[in-house]
Amino acid sequence: MRADRLVATLLILQSRGRVTARELAEELEISEKTARRDLEALGMAGLPVYSQAGRGGGWQLLGGASTDLTGLTADEARDLFLAAGASSSLGGDTRGLLRKLVRALPETFRADAEMAAQAVVVDPTAWGVSTPPPPPEHLPQLQRAVIERRRIRLGYVDRTRTPSERLVDPLGLVSKGAVWYLVGNTEHGQRTFRVSRVRSVELTDERVERPEGFDLRATWQHIVITVGERRLPVRATIRIDASYVSALRGQFGDDMMLAEVDGPAADGREEVIIGGPSTFVIAQHLAGWGGLVEVVEPVEVHSHLVRIARELLHTYDTTGDTAGDPAG
Repeated sequence: MRADRLVATLLILQSRGRVTARELAEELEISEKTARRDLEALGMAGLPVYSQAGRGGGWQLLGGASTDLTGLTADEARDLFLAAGASSSLGGDTRGLLRKLVRALPETFRADAEMAAQAVVVDPTAWGVSTPPPPPEHLPQLQRAVIERRRIRLGYVDRTRTPSERLVDPLGLVSKGAVWYLVGNTEHGQRTFRVSRVRSVELTDERVERPEGFDLRATWQHIVITVGERRLPVRATIRIDASYVSALRGQFGDDMMLAEVDGPAADGREEVIIGGPSTFVIAQHLAGWGGLVEVVEPVEVHSHLVRIARELLHTYDTTGDTAGDPAG
């Protein structure tokens, strides 16, 4: 059973008090059979979930909406909230529901659970296309440092392979595709560290104070925009039939295909914004689509496409060639 679905089920039970398998299935967009199996699995795992048959029955947490989730250990509660905070599929009310679930935990679990819910962001899109690396060696230590709010002494090598040691106040971890990043404060301001470049982690006894109003997801979105502007400084707007948008995304990936604008127009075509390092690279990617794609802007992409088309015609057009013609 997927962790995010498990968390979503617990959150729904916590907020509603009682729910039927059909209601849960509709809420999570799964089959009723799967919803019932998940509910049964929660009970088998030791969580205080039980069912009541008959009219007005359903599934609920033992003791109602304000129950202590005493079936959870401290480690289980922390892992549960790590999954909940990282999940992007729980909808806009996730934070409010997480707060309700925190209040249902034994008091000694609450601080770590709240911190775990804010510790990780999962961004499924990767920087370009590459083979997923193995999980970083020091990821568990960094998770612990974030949750326990402890300053760390970080051994690190930058992109030029220059080693350094830094004092970092860890604020959160982000998985971008399969690559992990640590967001933290340093004496030089907020920095982002690639976890695979971390060479050592030493947890100190110094307490980390999170900046007031700090939001890891919003911070990461700002980082992505900033990095994206450096990596893909050029934007092109194109029109394509809406039925081809998924195939276009399959070619460009989420990394380069930045946005779909306002949905399909009356003619069934959709405007899409493409990012790239140059207008020529964008034109190269689009050339294979031929007349299926119309470039709205910039005009430089038009010019590159015209030149590519002429080169292809010059190389492959044999209309005037009489070689092999029996009448020639």
